Amino acid sequence: MTAPVFVVEDVPEGGQYVLAGPEGRHAVSVRRLTAGEDVVLADGRGRGAEAVVVAAEGKDRLVVEVVGTVVEEEPRPRITVVQALPKGDRGELAVETMTETGVDAVVPWQAARCITQWKGERGAKSLAKWRATAREAGKQSRRLRFPEIADAMSTKQVGALLATADFAAVLHEDRDADSAALALAELPAEGSLVLVVGPEGGVSPQELELFARAGAGTYRLGRSVLRTSTAGTAATALLLGRTGRWS
Repeated sequence: MTAPVFVVEDVPEGGQYVLAGPEGRHAVSVRRLTAGEDVVLADGRGRGAEAVVVAAEGKDRLVVEVVGTVVEEEPRPRITVVQALPKGDRGELAVETMTETGVDAVVPWQAARCITQWKGERGAKSLAKWRATAREAGKQSRRLRFPEIADAMSTKQVGALLATADFAAVLHEDRDADSAALALAELPAEGSLVLVVGPEGGVSPQELELFARAGAGTYRLGRSVLRTSTAGTAATALLLGRTGRWS
């Protein structure tokens, strides 16, 4: 079993460190860690400290001894998924599984055919949920570098993002439309790969046209049609394998 990850703002370089607050409470009262067990303290930005538990104090303080530090380098190529807003809690499900798989960034997208609308306070709460989900899934999957969850983008903003990518793809399930197999696409070894996952109703013709002008091609994953909450995870896994990041 790999060591559990706990989030800290600044990663200690050595010596003893007290993990307190919500993370300390989770370590002591939920995980019930005891002296001698291994833990990792991570900042979510690529730095981590390997440590050994010295003692648990009260209900929310874990004293550890730092034995080494590690840095998780910026991934290459970088994989970003533009995720159309799904219904209900499927957005958090998409973020969770993409994070566990290894995505580097997720962009919430208010597509034309999205039923869900992120406006005002509701939008702020939904974005906060996505970011909290990415943090928890990053810890669960033992990542040191958690994915960035960007502010929600409009279609025009997504087009501008696609124009800067080294490879841009729109996952499009319409069998009557011209699309290529993502499994056979020519991919760069460096730079950024950006995938667009549309809503359950599909990407509109106007959106497809705008994205095509930005340099994005249309691609399919396979014969089956995946839900918007699972397509990004499947596509991320495919690219991680093809680019050698899973080797």
